[in-house]
Amino acid sequence: MNLSLSRARLGAIKFGIGIFCILVGGSLPIQSAAAAETAAANPDPGKRFATVLRVRGEVVASGGSNGAQRTLREGDTIYVGERVRAPALAEAVLKTEDAGFLAIRPDTDFVAERFAAEDKPTDNFTVRLFTGSLRVVSGWLGRTARGGHKVVTPTATIGIRGTDHEPYVLSAELAASTSNREGTYDKVNRGGTTMEVGENKLDIDAGRVGFVRAAGKGFKERALITILLPVLLDKVPNFYVPGEFDVELDRLSQTADEDSQRQLEQKRKASVAACVPNAIAKAWLKQLDGAIVRRDATAIVAKFAADATVRANVKDKDGGMTSVDIGRDELAQSTVAAMKGLTHYKQRRVTTEAAPVDPAAGTCQRITVKSVVIEQGRQSGKPYRFESVEKYVLELRAGKWLAVKAETTQK
Repeated sequence: MNLSLSRARLGAIKFGIGIFCILVGGSLPIQSAAAAETAAANPDPGKRFATVLRVRGEVVASGGSNGAQRTLREGDTIYVGERVRAPALAEAVLKTEDAGFLAIRPDTDFVAERFAAEDKPTDNFTVRLFTGSLRVVSGWLGRTARGGHKVVTPTATIGIRGTDHEPYVLSAELAASTSNREGTYDKVNRGGTTMEVGENKLDIDAGRVGFVRAAGKGFKERALITILLPVLLDKVPNFYVPGEFDVELDRLSQTADEDSQRQLEQKRKASVAACVPNAIAKAWLKQLDGAIVRRDATAIVAKFAADATVRANVKDKDGGMTSVDIGRDELAQSTVAAMKGLTHYKQRRVTTEAAPVDPAAGTCQRITVKSVVIEQGRQSGKPYRFESVEKYVLELRAGKWLAVKAETTQK
């Protein structure tokens, strides 16, 4: 990538060194030091999927950030991207981060491919079931992110309508031993699901079982459309048997909707209570200003959101305004260049105001910040002093406040 800047642009940036540096986004961790140590010891920190509630036998998880396999114990955390396997006679129950439950049956292999429970439009729940069976009692994502809540199998995708259901990928071996057909089954205990194969959809209500057969050898391609359509079965197949923890799950399922809704409301209240925009903005600016005083250009740029938009409106020699729009790579180069020769730097923030972007939403994920700052110092031996108005949009991402939009104007 070409990182070069024109002399005019770089000159404008150098003239406004303090303004330009303040454009850089900062981050404010919201977790404690103890929590950070715990995250560092676990794979994929910050991407929690569920906690092990019950376990019998040797259920293992692998594929975390360190690549190691671990035997699960009650209280352990399962992270997004980890592959979980339960051999014969082993099973477990997980409590998902949205207050739902997921029971792992014997001879089951699955991975939580995507999961986000942040009470945002991007929330989702995608579990890929390779073989075996799960019992899924949906949490609050089953209501707030219904379109993104799904179980994917080799032959079908199962969406939910707020539910307690049991997807089952029946292998060829088990199909032969139980006199059933190989493929994907889904038994609905409460609520409803939708089984999809391409453009074909089948709604499954409580007490019914849907089925999509595996595409075996010998099928003619023109017959696949008919053969692989999802269908409703007349009765529940004989391989559906209760797990060791199903009595407890039956009880939990009865109040799952109310309990998960209560947790969601508590999460929203905690988010609003923790949202003190002015305090967040001042702490964020203090952290950023400290990096500037230390002349740590690398640290400044590293805290800037990769997809952020940045604009600097700087006075030129003739008294007019020069607007500079830059990207992350240009920001890195020009910041390093501009900070060379900076001495006797002093700064005073006159005012700082902040507010949620969408206060009606009841959450604190994005805030706007406006700050008036007076700066002075020496750039390449020449004294300078100016006042500027800085505006930011900060967004909370993975526990850190990042600037996704920044603009500064020299007064």
